[in-house]
Amino acid sequence: MEENILQLFPGDKFRFTCKSSLSCFNECCRDLNQFLYPYDILRLKNNLGISSGNFLGKYTVFHTGPETGLPVVSLKTDKDLELKCPFVTPSGCKVYKDRPSSCRTYPLSRLLSRNRETGRLSEYFMLFKEPHCLGFDNGKERTANEWIKDQGTEPYNEMNDMMMEIISLKNQKLPGELDMKSSYMFRMALYDLDAFRTYLFSDENMINYIDNNDMNAAEQDDAELLKIAFKWVKKEIFLST
Repeated sequence: MEENILQLFPGDKFRFTCKSSLSCFNECCRDLNQFLYPYDILRLKNNLGISSGNFLGKYTVFHTGPETGLPVVSLKTDKDLELKCPFVTPSGCKVYKDRPSSCRTYPLSRLLSRNRETGRLSEYFMLFKEPHCLGFDNGKERTANEWIKDQGTEPYNEMNDMMMEIISLKNQKLPGELDMKSSYMFRMALYDLDAFRTYLFSDENMINYIDNNDMNAAEQDDAELLKIAFKWVKKEIFLST
């Protein structure tokens, strides 16, 4: 049976809830092909109290996106046939407060489109009614925007939109796969934040196009560091060519 997929705009309403009493609980955490954005990795590695390098090595795999030509990070699933998320337990998600943006948004998927004439971005959503999910028979009615706010997705969207800007710029400037050096720089800056902090603040790599206040904040704050990483990737990889 195929999923029932509906398009929603921010003010459109739908009904959904997820709770442990439903027989489908945790089913959406199986049979995964879960991509991670840079901010997802930031939140997850901090939740687990490990470095970004250790998180990437233990929980993820890298490959090159066939459409973007950019390094893509996916969660490693278990080796049995269920392909479960490494963080799912019988009682639910053990990293729930820092779960990835796609988990937060579910059963919605957020999409953006840009008007070619004005450059203005429009936001809309796809609602996925998977056949196994019983959550659509429960819960209060909310708009798509209310759901996004309730799930704490707004800071994720802010960072993910920066990633989409990078992808758009890359497609304009460097179509196809990145060369080995650029691919390494991209991976380090956006996915391995702890390595990027070491690189950024080493004496030979100090940069002069980032505000000093932002640099000072980035020494301690991973979110501020990631914002600098997006600027750095734009400048060093896509605008220097």
